[in-house]
Amino acid sequence: MGNFRVEEDFDLGPLVTFVPNKRYPIYNWFHFKEGFSRDFVFLMLDRFRVKGGKWVLDPFCGSGTTLLSCKERAINSIGVDAMPLSIFLSQVKTMYYDIEKMKAISRNIFANKFAPTDVSAYSSMVKRSFTKYALEDIIFFKSIIARIEDPVIRNFFTLALMMSSEKVSFAYKDGSYIKIRPIKNIPPFRPLFKRTVKRMFNDLKRFGPERASVKVFQGDARNLNFLDDSAFDAVITSPPYLNIIDYMKVYSLETELFFGESRSEAIRSYIGLDVTGDFSDFSDLDIPAVGKAYLKDMKRILLEQFRVLKDGGKVAMVVGEGVFPDRIIPVHFHISELAEGVGFKVEKILYAKRRTVTDHERRKIGSALESVLLFKK
Repeated sequence: MGNFRVEEDFDLGPLVTFVPNKRYPIYNWFHFKEGFSRDFVFLMLDRFRVKGGKWVLDPFCGSGTTLLSCKERAINSIGVDAMPLSIFLSQVKTMYYDIEKMKAISRNIFANKFAPTDVSAYSSMVKRSFTKYALEDIIFFKSIIARIEDPVIRNFFTLALMMSSEKVSFAYKDGSYIKIRPIKNIPPFRPLFKRTVKRMFNDLKRFGPERASVKVFQGDARNLNFLDDSAFDAVITSPPYLNIIDYMKVYSLETELFFGESRSEAIRSYIGLDVTGDFSDFSDLDIPAVGKAYLKDMKRILLEQFRVLKDGGKVAMVVGEGVFPDRIIPVHFHISELAEGVGFKVEKILYAKRRTVTDHERRKIGSALESVLLFKK
């Protein structure tokens, strides 16, 4: 493998998780556990000396942390993601709102008296995730919100409803699975929803007046043909980890309940899904076919990032090692080799986090690293 400069910086560990976002307004709207933090993005913006008016790309924008961080610094940004939920979250968090207009609409929403709703069309997973009363309340408010004509305002209240529903749900995310647990003392839904909306209004007031362009597209990070060459000053992102998670499965409850879909096919931003292709470029690697497919896609992703970056542009990419029952694949080295091959200079690999990994029976496989890769065009 390449002779790369490697440093341990485990102080970065908490920053490459979503956890620090819990204390920041708007960033904490909906817990997206696969995301990184505002603190990490700010650290990279400072490191790369990206100032207001510049352009940053996140081709795996998740819940919009890179975009919102850039907006807070008056830096322009574009986010791309394959998952509709990610597009929704990123757009709602980064919109500009007329708060007084929103408050008037909020009063209209809560002026409606409850009417019984039909929940029979929902899956057993949805029905098992809530009490009958909570689910009926959620669907009732969903029907009220659906009548709002302005999509920006409608999406804002839909996210508020989604966040509120999470607080009365028996479902929780355990790795790549949804599990059901009993909860005592479920709070009444209407006042909980009302408090959530009020908190979101307060968050908007606290965020600040900075203005920046924020654009969000649903798309494929392997093919960013809708973006111009040499348009960006930096890329700050985290692609899906190899062999870790099926995002559509993890967020299937939210997808069905709020977007009317219950699709079961895998979606990991398309990365590493097609294991039937030609992997001759990776014939020297003794890794599973899914690992070769992943690296083949990552090469296409890196080529696109190289194309859209300006000369001297920088990349910060959070990656995790690939975990399999019989081995742990050093993805950070493989991606860095690919980056060199497409023309990047690999400035540094920062080991940010070391985690113990187990199989489905909770037997220890070993420890896997999460790293921050720093490249320069």
